Parts: sequence; structure tokens; C-alpha cells
Amino acid sequence: MKRILFSLAIPALLTVVSCSKEKPVTSDTNEVTTTKDGSRFVLDTLNSNVEWKGYKVFKSENTSHFGTIKFESGDVTIKDGKLESGKFVADMASLSSEDLKNDAEKLKKLNGHLKSADFFEVEKFPTASYEITKVSPSAEGDYNTVLDGNLTVKGITKPVQFKANVAVNGGEVSIATEPKDIMREEFGVKFQSPAANGVIKNEVTLQIKVKALEKK
Repeated sequence: MKRILFSLAIPALLTVVSCSKEKPVTSDTNEVTTTKDGSRFVLDTLNSNVEWKGYKVFKSENTSHFGTIKFESGDVTIKDGKLESGKFVADMASLSSEDLKNDAEKLKKLNGHLKSADFFEVEKFPTASYEITKVSPSAEGDYNTVLDGNLTVKGITKPVQFKANVAVNGGEVSIATEPKDIMREEFGVKFQSPAANGVIKNEVTLQIKVKALEKK
């Protein structure tokens, strides 16, 4: 899937990516097999985000909204020049549509709706997260790594796997996942608009883009 979304609505999806500040309501997780052994790299929140895309009726570019969610924190561990572990916490209050950025009234309306109890209940669940539980090298396709992890949104945790490109260059790490369809209803996002307004698809496409810098 080569669409550019997160081009990580959610959410987003996404991606990056939660941990509500409360205990998860539901948890169905991968066992964490990664460790914190190695060098710690801290997320560059200004240059990292989740890109999301949501759809109506038939999944197409003409029936979608897309935007971003910023990260509030995160880190990765690098061991012997390779990604060992990582966790990214997204600030759900930053969720915003990009396709409506030139229409202030529609943008405010959509963003407010996505943050309401109909969708992500941002006041109750201010963050979402993705914690890497396993890192596997891959020689197939355009991605060099497979990331297994636990995605938490609205206090609900589910195992989610991403294909990703991971690069470690000195004091900088970059991670870019393949756009991935997430079933929003599995995370308690079940709102449906009246049929006359267009049925909202269950799929939300997320893409996580992360830059992290070595902590000295």
C-alpha cells in the first residue's frame, strides 16, 4: 500500500500511537520480548508524527479526510547499531485534518467532532501509544524491518504489526512505517453518520514517522 497518509481519521489511526493516562480498559497484547539494553534515543517531537486517513463509503481519495497527530514523548533503544525497542506516545489533542486546513470553519467542526465522545474522547483519553514488542529484519519488499507492537487507543490495547524502514545514522534514528489499515471499531470508535451523509468506513489508515536523537 503506497498511499501517503498518519497522507499515523484516526485515529487514527495511528501509529504513534495509547496509553491513556488511565489504565487500559481492554488489553489484548503481544508479549514484550524487547529490552532496554543499549543506547537511548529520545523522540524529536517536532519532526515526528502519525499520519492518518479516514474514508467514507467507497475507500478512495475522493471520499477521505487526512491529517496528523503529534507525539508528546517517546524513545527508542539501539543496540549494536540496530533497533532494539521503542515506545511512542501521541498527543490526541493535536489531532487535526490537513485536507481542510484552508477552510477554517470546516476544519474546526471536523477536528472538534473527531475529539468528541463520538470518536476519540480526547478529554478522557488524552494520549494514544505504540510500544514495540519485537523487531525482526526483513528482506522482502520496500521495507527492511517488521515491527510487532501494542497499539493503545481510547484505553483499548491491541497487537498491531507494521512493516517499516529503520535507519540508524550516528546519533539519529529514523523510522517510517508502511501505511497500515486499522479497524477503528476494535478501539471503540464506532460512530456512524446518517447514510445520507455517507457511511464512514471502519478502516483508518495510519503511518508512523519517527525521528529520535541520542540522549547524551
